Order: sequence, then structure tokens, then C-alpha cells
Amino acid sequence: MSTPPVGVPTCYRHSDRETWIRCQRCERPICPDCMRDAAVGFQCPDCIAEGNRSVRQAKTAYGGRITGNPGVVSIALIGINVVVWVAIMASGRYGSRLYELFALAARGACRESNGGWYPFVDKASCQSGTTAHWAAGVSDGAPWQLLTSMFTHVGPLHLGFNMLALWVLGPQLESLFGRGRYLALYLLSGLAGSVAVYWLSGEQTTTVGASGAVFGLMGALVVVGLKVGGNVQSLLMWIGLNVVLTFSLPNVSWQGHFGGLVGGAAIAAVLVFAPKERRTALQVAGLTAIGAALVVATVLRTVVLS
Repeated sequence: MSTPPVGVPTCYRHSDRETWIRCQRCERPICPDCMRDAAVGFQCPDCIAEGNRSVRQAKTAYGGRITGNPGVVSIALIGINVVVWVAIMASGRYGSRLYELFALAARGACRESNGGWYPFVDKASCQSGTTAHWAAGVSDGAPWQLLTSMFTHVGPLHLGFNMLALWVLGPQLESLFGRGRYLALYLLSGLAGSVAVYWLSGEQTTTVGASGAVFGLMGALVVVGLKVGGNVQSLLMWIGLNVVLTFSLPNVSWQGHFGGLVGGAAIAAVLVFAPKERRTALQVAGLTAIGAALVVATVLRTVVLS
């Protein structure tokens, strides 16, 4: 490899390459490998990177970053739900250890490996037996169930309906809020549904499903529609139909649906009504306050059950 003669300009990144081309921004010499097309002439990689950092990122209507594929988070959530369902089905359905760990129960219960349980047997008596074992609930050591239950399904129709609704509703809200805000909406809505179940359902019944989070997405779309002055009649009819089904079909958690719907509407109100001047700070503060309120409600319920 030859060395350019003394006094001949060389690329600032490759000192062995002679060049007579300079960056239009910083005027450092650049070789063909370091030339980057710019509005006028060429720029060096460092100036291009600095320019990209200073360019203001495009934002969604409510402050999130605009991304190329607004359905990525929804697809990931669907994937997690499907993987958990497959794992539970493969390991024994209602008798699965994963089901016991993930399903939401206010109190623990004495369970058999086939999924049966004894409602009036306490932990000490259960552990003295030979075939049954104790499966903890939220109030006695399994608080994670408030989150894991929203990714847990057993019936294929239950899973299918929830994932179809998530696929229809999710990308719309993801494009409006951006990925981070949309994910916060989904998780906090699901948590609101779980907290409502924790307070209002039977103490040893188990509840699973993404319905609370899905109802939260419905509530959020209503709030967005009202904010922009859109026609929300068809969406309200769809919600009304789901409410009728909630109280008509057996083994449906109206508590989770109600909690998710109210929670999603409240979360969306924080996101869409925050003033533009301080939008991000107020959105973070509002979502943090909602999350804190749900934690406090969980602690209070646990104290009551203790």
C-alpha cells in the first residue's frame, strides 16, 4: 500500500488515501468510501450522523414516534398470548403448573394435578395430604398473576376472539399513540381489569384472558373519537354488544371487562388531552398516577384478604 506524497490531502478517516474532495459541512477531506450524498455535494459520515441527531423526529398526533410498521407491538402481544396458550395446552390445560402460576386468583387454593380443587381446605391441611398441593393466589404470594393472567388463555375460542379484536383495534391505536404509549395503554388497561377482578370476583375462582386489555382498547378508541369529533356510534354499538355477551355467556368475567373498559378510557384521556406544550411530562405523570392508584388498590385488597 503506497503512502501519498507529503502535502497531498488525505481522507480524515483513511490516512493512506489521497483525495481532493472535502465535506461540504466541515471541509475535512473525504475519500469515495466516506462520501455521503447531501442536499448539496457530499458530507462526511460524522456530519451526516450529527445532522440526523439534530433533525426533529416526526411525531404521532399524541406525541409518540412515527414508525414504519404500526402493528409491531400488536403482533408481539399476539405472539406472547399464543405461545403461553400452547405451553399451557401442552402441559395439562387446567392441571398445568403454568396455569396455576399465571391464572389470577385472589386467594390460594388446594389443587389436584388434574385441575380439581378443594374450596374449604386451608394451606396447612392441604400440605399434609399426599396428592394435593397448594397453589398460591395474589393475596398470599403471587402478585404477578395480575399481569400474567392477561396473557393466559385455555379455550381456543377465547384466545381467538381476543386476538382477533387485538389485531383489529391494536394497530389503529399504535399508529395514533406510538409504540411506547400504546404498550402502556394495553398493559395498564389489562392491569385495571385484573385489579377489578381481584376486588370483585370470588376469592378462590381463577380468571384468565386478555379481555380486560382488549376492552381497554375499546374504551381508548371511544375517547379518541370524542376528542377528534368523530362518529363513535358504531364503536359504542360494538361495545354494547360485547357487554350483552359478557352478561349472557357463562364463565365470562364482567369484572375484568368493566375494569379494563374504564381503565382504558382513563388512560386514553391522559394521553389525548395532555396540552401539547408539556405533553410528554404530563402523560408520564398521568400514567404513573394511574399505575400508582392500581398498586394502592391491590395493596388495600390484600390487606382486606389477609
